[in-house]
Amino acid sequence: MGYDYAWVHLRYTLPPAIALTCCYRPLCTPLDRYKILFLIVIAVISTTPWDSYLIHSRIWTYPPDAIIGPTLFAIPAEEIFFFVIQTYNTSLLYLILSKPTFHPVYLRGEKLVHDGRRLRLWRWLGNVFMASVIIIGALMVVAIGKGLYMGLILVWAVPIVLVLWNLAYQFIIRLPLSTTLLPIAAPTLYLWIVDTLALRRGTWVIESGTKLERHIWDGLEVEEAVFFLVTNVLIVFGLIAFDNALAVLHAFPSLFPVVPSLPSPVLLVQALLTPTQAYDMDRIVGLQQALDRLRAKSRSFYLASSVFEGRLRIDMISLYSFCRVADDLVDNASSFSEARRWITQLTRYLDLCYTETSEKSSQPRTFICSTFPECCQASLLLLPTAYLSPTPLYDLLMGFQTDLDFSKNSFPIKDEVTLQTYASRVAATVAELCLELVYHHSAAVISEGKRKEIVNSGGSMGIALQYINISRDIAVDASNGRVYLPTSWLKGLGSSPEDILSEPGSSKVESLRQRLLDVAMNIYDKAKGAIEQLPIEARGPMRVAVESYVEIGRVLRTPGYTVKAGRATVPKLRRLRVAWHALRQ
Repeated sequence: MGYDYAWVHLRYTLPPAIALTCCYRPLCTPLDRYKILFLIVIAVISTTPWDSYLIHSRIWTYPPDAIIGPTLFAIPAEEIFFFVIQTYNTSLLYLILSKPTFHPVYLRGEKLVHDGRRLRLWRWLGNVFMASVIIIGALMVVAIGKGLYMGLILVWAVPIVLVLWNLAYQFIIRLPLSTTLLPIAAPTLYLWIVDTLALRRGTWVIESGTKLERHIWDGLEVEEAVFFLVTNVLIVFGLIAFDNALAVLHAFPSLFPVVPSLPSPVLLVQALLTPTQAYDMDRIVGLQQALDRLRAKSRSFYLASSVFEGRLRIDMISLYSFCRVADDLVDNASSFSEARRWITQLTRYLDLCYTETSEKSSQPRTFICSTFPECCQASLLLLPTAYLSPTPLYDLLMGFQTDLDFSKNSFPIKDEVTLQTYASRVAATVAELCLELVYHHSAAVISEGKRKEIVNSGGSMGIALQYINISRDIAVDASNGRVYLPTSWLKGLGSSPEDILSEPGSSKVESLRQRLLDVAMNIYDKAKGAIEQLPIEARGPMRVAVESYVEIGRVLRTPGYTVKAGRATVPKLRRLRVAWHALRQ
């Protein structure tokens, strides 16, 4: 009886597990825990017979004075724990690195797969390579010589890798290297170092005659290096296949109308085996456009969107894309009449979506494709009008009409009441729509009265965030001939909207900026408590969304802060810190 192997865990495997757990805990969801448990169970089941065979065959051994004693099929308890802790650590690293990834946009339908020869070529090159490795491993096993241990590693692990490759090759090839290569390379290098130290101490021993007697570096047998590499490949490829299956389940409601929060293994396999011909590529292209638009236009909401999950995340991104496209159509119009026309056409689009007719399903698509620019069509088609109320969307268009009134050389924001009305239309409506999506995708049961109260608070929060947005963009808006500061406030300082247009950086403007921020923060303080009454799965993401934007206001309130290029920005590390604290609340 000894503690050498247990000491390896205490010193080398448990500390990173604790560190990774603390790092990911605010982000961890039931689905993440399900993934990790799923992978651990598979790892233990698939590795136990193989490891037991190696021990019974005396390919590797454990000195009695290095292990505590308890075994399972001759496998020491410490070794069983190694299966668990390696899978846990590598899985957590993968989850941390892949959290921002929006997986549905990496799906490819039949047409894109066949048009993209590189994708198909890589698939078959991978198949040929892995088949060759399996054959080489089998020959080593049959020879029963110095290559036996290496051969057993290859014939055990590579066939599983080959299956995972063919199920998820699109994702494995196309996902960022930070979510594929890095979570394989980092744990592998770390375990190589740990293994080197353990072999030198004699914690475990590879018997002579079954190994190639080659080393990666002094003390690290090549077989051990390959073992840790392929096991980490198995873990990461398994997680990628899991995410590939989830992407199919969540991206295509027409194929999978109802998806449990924790999909069964059977459903996951069914998703992976769904033929690419069945993929709705118009939807995937639309989601890619929506994500690009979000990334380019709103760093705060882009960060917040990464902590939403599943179809709620898809719908949130789609809603933002619709609002952005509609706003841009009006703002970027070449004339007043063109802008009015776009508002009319958007209203007509909503009429078609919410009017009960026998041809309702086809009419909006036909109208969109014949009326709107191609770059805007997908965003309109993705808007989930089936479970969004029409009133907030119509009110949003009324807010765009207020923006349009500036084109008539007038300043429609006369006082604080008209400012609040405007913010209600362009921001409170969006908050209400977001909450409708939350409750649609949640299984939480809530009374109608409590839901209405939360939605009203959400609308107030939307107004607060719009005030922060106005405070930030005073100079930018002035360059476009717009002044959203109430005219009554300006008159109180002996100023006018025309003065703002000519000198948006004056001390008077700064005092009004701070006044508007004070109002915004007061509304925020009163409304933020409602976030804690949301369904639990939405609280953290909503806190991130709100706090990321409110942080802009805090930056603007910093004494001596100067707005640069007409805008206030929050440094990336500060945004990440804000998101972290929001999730930990």
